[in-house]
Amino acid sequence: MLEIAGLGHRYADGHQAVEGVELHVARGELVSIVGPSGCGKSTLLRCVAGLQRPSEGRIAVGGRPVDGVPDDLAVVFQDYTRSLFPWLTVRDNVALPLRRRGLARAERRAQALAALAQVGLDGTAGKYPWQLSGGMQQRVALARALAYRPALLLMDEPFGSVDAQTREDLEDLLLSVRGGTDPGGRADDGGGGMTILLVTHDIDESVYVGDRVVVLTGAPGRVHSELRVELPAPRDQIVTRGLPEFVKLRAEVGRAVRRP
Repeated sequence: MLEIAGLGHRYADGHQAVEGVELHVARGELVSIVGPSGCGKSTLLRCVAGLQRPSEGRIAVGGRPVDGVPDDLAVVFQDYTRSLFPWLTVRDNVALPLRRRGLARAERRAQALAALAQVGLDGTAGKYPWQLSGGMQQRVALARALAYRPALLLMDEPFGSVDAQTREDLEDLLLSVRGGTDPGGRADDGGGGMTILLVTHDIDESVYVGDRVVVLTGAPGRVHSELRVELPAPRDQIVTRGLPEFVKLRAEVGRAVRRP
């Protein structure tokens, strides 16, 4: 689904954010990306999203080179307060990107309502974002991405601005919606489910939700190591985090991030 080869990016001020990044992500895989602060994680995500043209290297989504924002891609940002339009209702916020799909208004609204139900926000369609809690607003942002039915979902620290309990709830929500069904309940024709690339500073989170954890070096960010996560399903906030395998993996990721 995603191929990154020799990716590098240098900003106008001369700062080299990432360099020589090589990464392949299979269809239906959830890959967590961690690393020290300032290692270029967000730069990497913006390049994949087509929001920023890299200085060097190649990115392909679904076998097609990225030149601008791919049609089958959605992004969930950390700052939900700036990604939702306060003058639009929750339903209209979720339905807005569906115009790009060329859907009729009635179908856009139907898919928006289905996505809101999928993230547990039934009954909020007529409200405005500022009438909801922070956790609920982030669910709206996630619902908007799900309604679009992307092949590839990029998430940049999506749960970093909410409290610990809400964060755990959103992690479980992410795991529940990543399977092979769309917001309308229909099976994914490709059979592989949604592919997700998650940038996070939270080591526990990276292991809990991921199929694989990719650790970047300090700036300029390069791939230092990749760890396969083979924890039993379904995952549970209490049971999974208490497993010896989980404790071992989080320690390995932590050492890789904090190495000299």
